[in-house]
Amino acid sequence: MNNSIQNLTCPAAEKLVQKIATKKAHLGVVGLGYVGLPLAVEMARKGYQVTGIDVSPEKIQRLQQGDSYVGDIPSATLAEVVKSGLLRTTTDFSVLADLDTVNICVPTPLRKTGDPDVSYIVSAVKEIAPRLHRGQLVILESTTYPGTTEELILPRLEETGLKVGQDFFLAFSPERVDPGNAQWTTRNIPKVVGGVTPVCTQVAECLYKNVLNIVVTVDSTRVAEMVKLLENTFRSVNIGLVNEMALMCDRMGINVWEVIDAAATKPFGFMPFYPGPGLGGHCIPIDPFYLSWKAKLAGFEARFIELAGHVNSHMPIHVVARVTQALNSIEKSVNGSRLLLLGIAYKADIDDIRESPSLDILALLREQGAHVVYHDPYVPELFIEGEREESCSLTPELLEAMDCVIITTAHKKVDHNLVADKARLVVDTRNALKNRKGRHIYRL
Repeated sequence: MNNSIQNLTCPAAEKLVQKIATKKAHLGVVGLGYVGLPLAVEMARKGYQVTGIDVSPEKIQRLQQGDSYVGDIPSATLAEVVKSGLLRTTTDFSVLADLDTVNICVPTPLRKTGDPDVSYIVSAVKEIAPRLHRGQLVILESTTYPGTTEELILPRLEETGLKVGQDFFLAFSPERVDPGNAQWTTRNIPKVVGGVTPVCTQVAECLYKNVLNIVVTVDSTRVAEMVKLLENTFRSVNIGLVNEMALMCDRMGINVWEVIDAAATKPFGFMPFYPGPGLGGHCIPIDPFYLSWKAKLAGFEARFIELAGHVNSHMPIHVVARVTQALNSIEKSVNGSRLLLLGIAYKADIDDIRESPSLDILALLREQGAHVVYHDPYVPELFIEGEREESCSLTPELLEAMDCVIITTAHKKVDHNLVADKARLVVDTRNALKNRKGRHIYRL
């Protein structure tokens, strides 16, 4: 591993490192979502001239007004760097020609066929390549499969005639953003980075060391790409294990939450994970399948990953079965029942609904004829198949009118004691009613 910036013998690298160190470098970020915008703001707060690029005119208009659409970036913080002129945003990719560094932070979803969709990365590189110039650093941050940087990006950039490690520099650094986490942010989460060449690694390390608190270098882009996939596969597999444990405990009449809490008292050899209605967010439900897909290409079957994915994707079905069981206790069927989903966001205290299991649960219940409404203090409106729906106000009258309330996200803003007191039936998938007992409460 490289742990310091030293012995740079490449003139272009020396010049860029000097510009970064003296804050004369003009930094750029392509893709201003939940990864790119916080990074751009941190760069600007460190005194760099930063240009953010996004294809959405609506986003750019909001950013230019200092209006943040990313929960982790307060509008006041954004407005400060915009007003200072340190952060400028645009839809015009021609500005790439004037940038010294470019961080690519675009989405990398899965296709319906289960293979990676790298079209956003390809589109970004198509814009960068014709404007690539000597002394420029390009870093991919979008989560992807091992080999993407060298197999997909490098050939396109070297078609310009410039040589990596000599004329320009290319690296990969996985994003590690945890939306809604106030303790661990873009600034203080250790930043892993690996370059195509040792010089590339050193130049990228220099950039991040001048912006973020801790930088960890690895020997290649492939290692850096694999780091991100290991992190989220670790979570997916362990969540899959505890979800299976929850299904097993349900059959045996055992409170899985009590089991986990008791096991967590062991000071070594155990790390608590908790069951839930399914996986959500952009990373954990998707990243392991990037790894599984790449493993298949290499002739390796990733059995743990596939099994965990199967268990986790089954959880919304189990929640619906639990709702059915609860309704049966009052001689009601799902068909025609009035149901309230508490929480549409994929996790507590954020507004992110990407891959949220709540959406699957809602769809499954409606397929069975239930009348479903929702309450989420962070998601005031929702569009399902083009139809707009609004979050209901959580009142005693609403709770009393429902046949069953399903807690799918344990937002702190929600009065769960009110839910336990007023609801006829509750299916609690998050252990939000941990301290409440009653025959009307059904736990996961």
